[in-house]
Amino acid sequence: MREQKGILTVVSGFSGSGKGTIMKRLLERYPKEYALSVSATTRQPRPGEVHGREYFFVSAEEFEDMIARGDLIEYARYVENYYGTPRAYVEEQLLAGRNVILEIEIQGALKVKEVLPDTLLLFVTPPSAQELRARLEGRGTESPQVIEARLRRAAEEGQGVEQYEYLVVNDELEECVTLVHQIIQCEHSRMARCRNQINEINKELSSFVKQS
Repeated sequence: MREQKGILTVVSGFSGSGKGTIMKRLLERYPKEYALSVSATTRQPRPGEVHGREYFFVSAEEFEDMIARGDLIEYARYVENYYGTPRAYVEEQLLAGRNVILEIEIQGALKVKEVLPDTLLLFVTPPSAQELRARLEGRGTESPQVIEARLRRAAEEGQGVEQYEYLVVNDELEECVTLVHQIIQCEHSRMARCRNQINEINKELSSFVKQS
């Protein structure tokens, strides 16, 4: 028997590691068990984007009010727009028993871990640096300069990987999705996450001793 509350899992990884594809496949396979965290942003919606699906689209004033009220687990500003993780949405999904997946970079992940220590941190990587380069080049959508910049960024990110709890090597997609699912399921049985069950069992055992 496991606790009904879900686990917040932050997934990070090198650009080109396939983390987004893994998360999409995970939700397709297990739609009742997982929810993807929806970020809030002050940027304008792009064609086809829906409020509450891709992002919660808010004004800069609304976003700053959310910061002041402590309504965000983490936030950052990129290219004059705010991006952040709404606390209420995440907590609502967790209490409903769904494991929430949050895909953000290392700095944001560590902020989340600081605010919510029970957060599970997963880092996704391809089998090798050569494979990472091959995947970036195989996209065919970025210039050599952009690819080199992404590789330099990956070298910087690699220095912070040891702060994560699990390393997931994305070699074969379906096997990788299965592994991520297994890791999260096993986390539900970690002793530190089962305090309620342990306390309940110990309480019942104590009553047996008193009766005897």
